[in-house]
Amino acid sequence: MSSVAPVRSSDDGSGPARRAGRAVGRALHLPARGIRRATHAHGAGESGLGKLIELHAINGAGDVMITVALASTVFFSVPTDEARSRVALYLAITMAPFTVLAPVIGPLLDRLPHGRRAAMATSMLARALLALLMSGAVATGGIELYPAALGVLVASKAYGVVRSAVVPRLLPPKFSLVKANSRVTLAGLLATGAAAPVGAALHLIGPPWPLYGACAIFVWGTFAAFTLPHKVDEAKGERRARLSTHEAHSKRPGLRTVSRSVLCGLLANASMRALSGFLIFFLAFLLREHPVAGQSAAVSLGIVGVSAGVGNACGTAAGAWLRARAPEAIIAAVLCLTLGVAVLAAVFFSALFMAVLAATAGFCQALAKLSLDAMIQRDVPESVRTSAFARSETLLQVAWVLGGAIGIVLPLNGVLGMSVAAAIVALGATMALRGVMSAPRPHHPDPSRPRVA
Repeated sequence: MSSVAPVRSSDDGSGPARRAGRAVGRALHLPARGIRRATHAHGAGESGLGKLIELHAINGAGDVMITVALASTVFFSVPTDEARSRVALYLAITMAPFTVLAPVIGPLLDRLPHGRRAAMATSMLARALLALLMSGAVATGGIELYPAALGVLVASKAYGVVRSAVVPRLLPPKFSLVKANSRVTLAGLLATGAAAPVGAALHLIGPPWPLYGACAIFVWGTFAAFTLPHKVDEAKGERRARLSTHEAHSKRPGLRTVSRSVLCGLLANASMRALSGFLIFFLAFLLREHPVAGQSAAVSLGIVGVSAGVGNACGTAAGAWLRARAPEAIIAAVLCLTLGVAVLAAVFFSALFMAVLAATAGFCQALAKLSLDAMIQRDVPESVRTSAFARSETLLQVAWVLGGAIGIVLPLNGVLGMSVAAAIVALGATMALRGVMSAPRPHHPDPSRPRVA
């Protein structure tokens, strides 16, 4: 009996189904190893920054799934006039309360310096549950969809604030904050670009399916948040910062008392973020009503969207290369460049210039934001730097909402829209140039200004 060979069955791992499963596993294993090698390069794996990069990619993929589901319900499924009223209702019910809640999120999270991992996991889990809640209303576009969307925005904002606070705690040796932020941001952009077509494909199955996908992604993110190192929850020596203060002798410095150039850089970035919100909403309705010649509205929007995404990714990559070289000058340069392109788009309005403006705005917004991060790292004392990032993110989000509101109410006239875009950027360019003039001189430091080694 011992000499008789055992009969092989499909249950012992040699069956066709098992072999196919192993083949798929091996096929996925190679790209997974490549992604892990990229995210953990240059000491990011040892410091824990690699895990944060992967978590932010998960966050970006989940958010874009919800965006695809909402866009198909609020925007594409109804005529243009009704879509404008629906989007206006969306802004009124979600964005307006959000502008009130957003400034409160940062201070609340400041009081939880030792629960950053739990806070990020909670924001992921909340969005997973809200995605399931919205799946029942997304097909009809009922009013109950909007409060749930507000909850998603608040949870996403809470994650963004905590993520900004966590990055400085996970810096590898000889790693600048700008380089770390650029890696995190680039991972989110790549994940968004990869997940968007997946969400569109899921929508072909049914309107709720992108939300089911978002739920699964955010559940994954809930567990991934707890894999971050324990030092994420440490907050030794950190204090809360004020966005601005008129007290010259204040013991808790804010952005204005620390550096005038930081405040000017923040306001310049706010104009870029307002431009982003304006272009998203204005061009969405303009291209739906007047698409690119020979193309559908969806393809026209896709061309502009891809241009903006590619520009943003290139700006993020360029920011990692430039690091912290003359951030005030970089902000002023990119604002002036965007202003020039916006003026050309207004004078020679065409589909080509719209795409060029979208790409330029994406590129310059990424560079301006990374330069602002470098200025905060340079001028804001370490004890309040984390809180300063939270305050700046709140202001930028509010600016995006205001820009989007302008894009909703503006008549669908291309020349008028590009002129308004140029005016928005002109305000920021003025503040950026003031920031250059007030920038600290390397050879004549101001002894009264707190500095960070």
